[in-house]
Amino acid sequence: MTKKILPGQIIGIIGGGQLGKMMTTSAKEMGYRVIILDPEEDCPAAQVADEQVIASYDDESAIINLAKMCDVLTFEFENVNADTIDMAKHYCYIPQGSTALRISQDRISEKRFLAARNFPIAPFKVILNSVELQDAIKMMGYPAILKTVRGGYDGKGQVILKNAQNLTEAINLLQNGECVLEGFVQFNREVSVIIARNELGQQSIFPIIENRHRNNILHESFCPSLLSVEMATKIEMIASKIADDCLSVGTMGIEFFISDSGGIYVNEIAPRPHNSGHLTMEACSLSQFEAHIRGICNLPMPNPQLLSGAIMINILGQHTSKVLNEIKNKAQWHFHFYGKEEVKKNRKMGHITVLTNNLEQATTDIYQTKIWD
Repeated sequence: MTKKILPGQIIGIIGGGQLGKMMTTSAKEMGYRVIILDPEEDCPAAQVADEQVIASYDDESAIINLAKMCDVLTFEFENVNADTIDMAKHYCYIPQGSTALRISQDRISEKRFLAARNFPIAPFKVILNSVELQDAIKMMGYPAILKTVRGGYDGKGQVILKNAQNLTEAINLLQNGECVLEGFVQFNREVSVIIARNELGQQSIFPIIENRHRNNILHESFCPSLLSVEMATKIEMIASKIADDCLSVGTMGIEFFISDSGGIYVNEIAPRPHNSGHLTMEACSLSQFEAHIRGICNLPMPNPQLLSGAIMINILGQHTSKVLNEIKNKAQWHFHFYGKEEVKKNRKMGHITVLTNNLEQATTDIYQTKIWD
């Protein structure tokens, strides 16, 4: 039985990073009270939330206590213990449940879920040891990508096998446990669909966003994408079906590869707001974070409208000082800093969104600053 969570009630968020901070900000604007759980005092979300529970993400009793304090509970990342979420459902409304969580936090489960429903994915093989790896390479050929089953982000927990010289590094990765070997898709672009859904099945599908990476870390995203209307419609239909089939509630990011020949491949599912969707905060009629709050609170889901073209570019640790120096020169840019205390190389410290109806000119303006050289 579904229920509605109305302004004035309490939302609990497991995780206090930048996604939790932006969820909290949207929830506060909508009139909710927010309690976050994070092991780090003064984490980004704690700076805007009503209250913080300081505890580790695997502290079962702390999560259950948080559930008892809240009217609805959500999470900002997909590595929350799914069994703990199932237990916490006895104390609090958790419409996201654990289905999408279990699927997305285990690459084998994710691949099998997609394959069983005939969603388009790259060929894959579960690998337990070096013998299986070499046998699979003989069948699949080079290049290929070996990924750990759990964890891994921004290029961590994976090895690209271009040839036999990369086998030693891949075999070392197997020391962490079973892995998934994926056939390499020769893609000319990566896009993401941000889709939000409530428990009634109503969906908000955002305009498709195109992404570019550097060193396996998302570097920039832009919208509208360069896809044809036909291709975009096909991708949106796949995303909508995935969200329904895994009972997604709240915002989900789904990444796709587009091959050189026009093939579509689902790359990854993330049952929470997605880095590429940050540009929705300025570019769309509602943000992915407001959509997440609406979804978990079971409010009606609107149809997001693109109000302006936009480019979002990430600020990593090595870019921070140059960006701070550039603020005085860019009145039209939207600067977001996450409030992380420690600045580290390749750590996401913030992002910039530039609204524009001329993506090419805006891109030129961005790189003339030399911040990302």
